[in-house]
Amino acid sequence: MLEYWSTQRGRQVSGLMPSIDVVIELSYEACLAHYEGRVANVQTRSLDGRRVVFPAEALRRVVAGDGVHGFFRLTFTEDGRFRSIQRIGLR
Repeated sequence: MLEYWSTQRGRQVSGLMPSIDVVIELSYEACLAHYEGRVANVQTRSLDGRRVVFPAEALRRVVAGDGVHGFFRLTFTEDGRFRSIQRIGLR
C-alpha cells in the first residue's frame, strides 16, 4: 500500500492506495502485440503468487528494446482501477 493525498469536495484527505509488486517477463514481440492492441490485458503473477491482470497500455511506459523484464509495482485507485506502473528492480 502507498500513502496518497487527494482533494475531495474542497478538503484534503489521505489514505492508502492499493499496490502490488509483480514480475513481468515479456519479449519485445509479446510487447508489440500488446502495443498494437491485439491483446488488451497483461496477465502476470505477484511476488506472493497471486494472479494479476492490468491494461496492456501500461507497458508503453516501461518497454525497452528487448521487451519488459523485471520487478514492478502496480498501483490502483481505491475502486480498483489501474493507476500506475513503476520499475522496482531488475530480474
